Amino acid sequence: MECRLRDRAKVATMLTYSTTHGEIVGRLAGIARRDSKRAPMEALDAAEISAVTGVAGDSRGKPGKRQVTLLSSGDWLAVCRELGEDLSWLTRRANLLLDTENFPREPGRIVAIGQVRLKTTMEIDPCSRMDEQVPGLKNALKDGWRGGVGCEVLQGGSVNVGDAVNILGAEK
Repeated sequence: MECRLRDRAKVATMLTYSTTHGEIVGRLAGIARRDSKRAPMEALDAAEISAVTGVAGDSRGKPGKRQVTLLSSGDWLAVCRELGEDLSWLTRRANLLLDTENFPREPGRIVAIGQVRLKTTMEIDPCSRMDEQVPGLKNALKDGWRGGVGCEVLQGGSVNVGDAVNILGAEK
């Protein structure tokens, strides 16, 4: 069974190679926002991200440790298989879906997507809202950072589905 990672397009092909600016570890596979706390997630092809608003138009984008949330496509696929469900990644309610095998799983890593720089700050613990959507989802997301990563915006800019994702290392 394959989980739906994008509702409107195929996931960008992942590529891995080294550059002088960091390791390109994958691609931005999805962008989403919600205009209020319990509103449905809206999938986007492009977005502005800023240190003031997070993903433009997202209700949770205020400055802080969870300004923008990242989800690994590989982790989401594993959760879907575990549950035996074909779920859109939007069910998780994250802002950015990264198609990468080298997903950052520790605070302090710098994630670069185009001009945007995000600093990972925390593991996102799934809330009871996950089980409201799919029974057992909260528990399936608990281990190994599978619920995603919270980030603080260090530098804003535009992002597009398909953009390269670089892990630059820890902030100095």
